[in-house]
Amino acid sequence: MIKALIRIIRWTGPYKKRLALGCVCSFFMTWATAAPVLLAAWLLSRVAEDARGIRELDPLWVWWSLAAILACVAARFAFSYGKNRLQESIGYEVAPDDRIKIGNVLKRVPLGYFSNVKTGDILATATTELGMLELQGMKMVDAVVNGYVNLAAVICFLFALEPLAGAAAIAGTAVSCLALTSVNRVSARLTPASHEATEELAGNIVEYVRGLGTAKSYGHGGAAMKPILATVERLKRARIAIEFGFTPRNVVHLCALKLASVGVVAAAVWGHACGSVDLWVLLALCAFSFTVFSGVERVNDSAHMLGDLNDVMDRVESIEKARPIDADGRDALLADHGIELRDVSFSYDQEGGKKALEHVSCVIPEKTTCAIVGPSGSGKTTIANLMMRFWDVDEGSVLVGGRDVRELTCDSLLRNFSAVFQKVYLFNDTIENNIRFGCPGATREQVAEAARRARVDEFVRELPEGYCTVVGETGDALSGGQKQRISIARALLKDAPIVILDEATASIDPENESLIQEALSELTRGKTVVVIAHRLATIEHADQILVVDGGRVVQRGTHEELLGQEGTYRRFVEIRSRAEGWRIGGAPAGDLREEPTDAS
Repeated sequence: MIKALIRIIRWTGPYKKRLALGCVCSFFMTWATAAPVLLAAWLLSRVAEDARGIRELDPLWVWWSLAAILACVAARFAFSYGKNRLQESIGYEVAPDDRIKIGNVLKRVPLGYFSNVKTGDILATATTELGMLELQGMKMVDAVVNGYVNLAAVICFLFALEPLAGAAAIAGTAVSCLALTSVNRVSARLTPASHEATEELAGNIVEYVRGLGTAKSYGHGGAAMKPILATVERLKRARIAIEFGFTPRNVVHLCALKLASVGVVAAAVWGHACGSVDLWVLLALCAFSFTVFSGVERVNDSAHMLGDLNDVMDRVESIEKARPIDADGRDALLADHGIELRDVSFSYDQEGGKKALEHVSCVIPEKTTCAIVGPSGSGKTTIANLMMRFWDVDEGSVLVGGRDVRELTCDSLLRNFSAVFQKVYLFNDTIENNIRFGCPGATREQVAEAARRARVDEFVRELPEGYCTVVGETGDALSGGQKQRISIARALLKDAPIVILDEATASIDPENESLIQEALSELTRGKTVVVIAHRLATIEHADQILVVDGGRVVQRGTHEELLGQEGTYRRFVEIRSRAEGWRIGGAPAGDLREEPTDAS
């Protein structure tokens, strides 16, 4: 419990001073609440003595006592206001910084990180679990720190009034602390299973929503729910186990404090009977005994919650400490924009599985076009991913502008790249902002010009809200071809010196295909271009063509050179010619369509 408390205090960072001042306000608020009880007990004892003729009560003391009680009530609300202003908002100020930090870490980790850490785990940690820390963290610090600080002060007060009452309070507190320590141990043992089930449930729900259309089309909507139902059952069992683990310990904790309260009253009565305790002290202790432990009684919930929060902080830190792929990189400007792969080998399986690329070498001079062709799974997209440093090579090196990409930060490397993929991702924002993502500082006129060049304006004019139309989650409100054109407009606006086209025209409808090809020609003019495509019209004019098969470059050369050689490329062209109605060395005849992209 103490460990979790210290971690939460450290988590507050620059707000520690406010947290401490809030705890001071809470301390005085507690005593401002208790003081009226003591004053009332003293006044009642004086009234009783006056009624018995022992000592005459000066009426002025009544008014002074009432004024003091009113002052304590006012002080209580003042300290409560101060505590809330200083302390309650700290969690809401720190948690957003953590979420931004998580976002910054995730954009710099290698893509392999997401193979090892599930999306649901990240989602639950950054939302639900961090939200629990945000809401409960400061309350737990206040409950535990002030609960025990006030109890220590009260016990000192009890010892001053009646030592036997102080001893009873210490005995009850000791038993209570042992019970709470046991609660904390149970929480540390059982809470991780609950959090794991929560994270798995988040991932299952995301997967269910994504695959619901496919499940329905096969009539298996119920089957798709099975993982969710199984995880819900796991979560239920984990939560019930936590409650059953806490209940007996909570009972011991509360019984110890209630028995201590009885002991305080018994000690006060015994002292009064023996003549060592005044009447006002007896009344005060009787009134005070069942509230003196109220702050510590609530710590049982805090002990469990602190175990929960400790596990949450473990999960947040595990994400924040993920090593960025460019941890050793430096910002640098590139002298030119040629690309070179030197004896590159790479495997997606970091434990030494099958190689996606083996000993691949190539040189792409600046302002030239290199087409990469090959069967599905041959490694074409992998080569492009390594150029943009989405992954790091296992062996060899990738150079851009003569610099090993491992020497650069991702930001300084990727500012030189624009990429257009077949699978386009759009944000749930307006069309204008989705295009502006390529260059956040662009003016509306620059966005409109990029949209015009990519032929986006042709369908935007038909939308009621024009460029202010919200495209929906992942762009679901638009067709595949419309999303593709927005992606091309985004790349045009960025105007980077290196362009990656990965099956970039696969989703374009035939009516707009020639227009988009014109836009792509504008995009790639004067740039270093890497094209991954199956289409002959896209690749035949490339300055060089790399033929990749089985993770190796098996042929390289121009279209004409490779046609003159027996091998993979010639067979590829013959197959594509039959599929597209081409004649080798001739012009296209008929409708020309892309094949679906591969996921190499």
